Amino acid sequence: MKYIKHVKILARELPGSSKLDLHGVRHYAVDHKVENFILLNQKLLPLTIVCGNSQTMIDLVQAVINRINCEEVVMDRYGVIVVRRI
Repeated sequence: MKYIKHVKILARELPGSSKLDLHGVRHYAVDHKVENFILLNQKLLPLTIVCGNSQTMIDLVQAVINRINCEEVVMDRYGVIVVRRI
């Protein structure tokens, strides 16, 4: 059996998971990834999107959330957006 010590996955989105980590994702790819994540996982609410400390990344994610018309969204911690109701 072979063990893998460390594997870095960009935009860590696990099937059946309610968390999307955008560390390492380019700004041009954010729109598509966030929209797909929210729409495909809406049965797993609340959904957590980790943006990090980039204000640009936070703004991009909020633009997608506004376009989809999510009803309840909070950012209790800076850089972590939680969609509670779509």
